[in-house]
Amino acid sequence: MKIDFAESQQSTIGLEWELALVDQHGGELVSMAPQVLERLQAEHPELFGELPRIHQELLLNTVEIVSGVHRTVGGAAADLAESLAAVRSVTDRLGIELFSAGSHPFCQPRLQPVTDKERYAKLIDRTQWWGRQMVIYGVHVHIGLDRRDKAMPVLDALVNYFPHFQALSASSPFWGGEDTGYASQRALMFQQLPTAGLPFQFPSWAEFEGYVQDMLTTGVIDAINEIRWDIRPVPRLGTIEMRVCDGLSTLEEITAVAALTQCLVEEASRALDAGQSIPTMPPWHVQENKWRAARYGLDAIIILDAAGNEQLVTEHLASTLERLAPIARDLGCERELLRVEEIIRRGAGYQRQRRVAEAHGGDLRAVVLEEARLMREGYGE
Repeated sequence: MKIDFAESQQSTIGLEWELALVDQHGGELVSMAPQVLERLQAEHPELFGELPRIHQELLLNTVEIVSGVHRTVGGAAADLAESLAAVRSVTDRLGIELFSAGSHPFCQPRLQPVTDKERYAKLIDRTQWWGRQMVIYGVHVHIGLDRRDKAMPVLDALVNYFPHFQALSASSPFWGGEDTGYASQRALMFQQLPTAGLPFQFPSWAEFEGYVQDMLTTGVIDAINEIRWDIRPVPRLGTIEMRVCDGLSTLEEITAVAALTQCLVEEASRALDAGQSIPTMPPWHVQENKWRAARYGLDAIIILDAAGNEQLVTEHLASTLERLAPIARDLGCERELLRVEEIIRRGAGYQRQRRVAEAHGGDLRAVVLEEARLMREGYGE
């Protein structure tokens, strides 16, 4: 089959941020997305135009805010901030706080109602117990590609940095009230769905088209957007979408991973324009890197190349940031890229959550409320 790839300007950016609705006092999830969206449509109709900025998701406790297409990370972040303010103008009056992390620390997943839409009902019917566990939240980064034939090699480039994104964003150490021992429970939970998890890596667009045709023919998917890889091409938008990251509590953290994504994609694009190839690793190295980052977060020792060389992920990030600095200047995201260093210095979300839990005698309500406070107030620096 032939899959068209929409025209897009190279390295433009769009962001998606999944937000959980929680009780402002106890931090429990509240299934009030329909009420929130109804009021938003009445009070902020500009957010529901041809390209809606706010979406409903699988669960009734979730809304997603989406930016438009921007040339800079800062522009996309400002777009998200406007939508976030509009959501707060409604949720504050309903006694709802906003929360974003890879998972909710103490809710019981099977008790969370699902949005009444056919595609969600079909998903749950097919996936059963695993589908009912998907009380998870993420941040997605879309980067524009100016040529369809860049999609597969750029995917390869981002796969090489999978553990870096996982470690920086890991924010789901707790599940159903227990500490899992992992930095990101979400990473391992989401991959249980059909067509989710690590992407297959194809040498050409034609081979990707063949894969999609096989998935459609055998009934694995009904539409291409049901391919839920952690990194995937999005033909209708002309983008590569980085979906590795756990939910993040602040725009500062989102802009850090967004800038890293944009710079890596631009670096790969320039290499391809120069006739160079993108190095890849064996699939077993890629799979091991994902597990290590999900388990150990910023303490993960990752595999760097096909030769099996290894390094602490934070050390490799430091050299990567130095290498990408000129590209960041060109793209106007120098400040945002430096925020990667701030995440490493402060600690990732999973580390922050464990510190808060320990300080409150294991009370995970305090974890939710602290993350919600941080989203509202930022770091104040």
